[in-house]
Amino acid sequence: MENILTTENISKTFVGHQALDNVSIEVPRGQVYGLLGPNGAGKTTLIRIINHITAPDSGTVYFNGKQLTASDVSNIGYLPEERGLYKKMKVGEQALFFARLKGLDKREANARVREWFERLDIMDWWNKKIEELSKGMAQKVQFVITVLHKPELLIFDEPFSGFDPINAEVLKREILRLRDEGSTVIFSTHNMASVEELCDNITLINHSRNILSGPVADIRKRYSDGRYKVIFNGDPAQLLETSDRLGANAVIQNDDMLGNHQATLQLPDDVQRRDAIDILNKNVELYGFEPIISSINDIFLRAVNENDMVSSPTQPPMYNPAKNQANG
Repeated sequence: MENILTTENISKTFVGHQALDNVSIEVPRGQVYGLLGPNGAGKTTLIRIINHITAPDSGTVYFNGKQLTASDVSNIGYLPEERGLYKKMKVGEQALFFARLKGLDKREANARVREWFERLDIMDWWNKKIEELSKGMAQKVQFVITVLHKPELLIFDEPFSGFDPINAEVLKREILRLRDEGSTVIFSTHNMASVEELCDNITLINHSRNILSGPVADIRKRYSDGRYKVIFNGDPAQLLETSDRLGANAVIQNDDMLGNHQATLQLPDDVQRRDAIDILNKNVELYGFEPIISSINDIFLRAVNENDMVSSPTQPPMYNPAKNQANG
């Protein structure tokens, strides 16, 4: 798949603090790309480099296959975490002002602003000043300003900050619609549930380095650790005994609504799923044998903790595999 944006070995240091250390990412065209990491990991610095707000100490950014230049920024829409609206200016006037700055003529600017205001149900705010709006309401206005010139690449830094659940869902729907219409979206967030819902690919940055990248589905499978949810009828002791012979770790869970037994089973690397099913089915009656796919939140905690342990071996782990396994 063609990449709209690539960064190669980006490094950046601020007064003795290394914000980015040889960070490389590849953002496929037409997808939603999550940029994740703890506070201070370097996400915003990378976003600012992509937007030509600051320059890297070393490394290169490529946009549409060519080295990124200042002129490419017109094809990038950026919603920063620190909002930048004029508090005394009226909402409609401000949206039109930014639309003209982004190259739209007066007629097209007016048409697009009104289309977006109607789509997000904010036409009634047209003559209100920004200072009269709540944080979430102002966020809607800035979202419109970010997207109305139809840039190829959209970058949202904590886009759901300040939104109630209803308006967060509205924004998620619009992000997916923009992707389906051909835009590429990068967004940085601490909301792991939104990552599950929206992202096709993710990169996780920790301690200024890229520690995990790839398609969400592949990463979730990689972190499943060979765990399966087993539904069966028969003697639970028989399942435990058979699991021991396989070298598998089995934990009996509560019965399901039909009275069947449930268990969590973790297979060793050298046992194939098909072989395990055949062997178990000779001793109990299997009704289900499904992989347990880790959540993005679990993967985030685990990957960060493992990286922290490498960086600081004496630090106690904050990720509990047993607890994670029990929760599925």
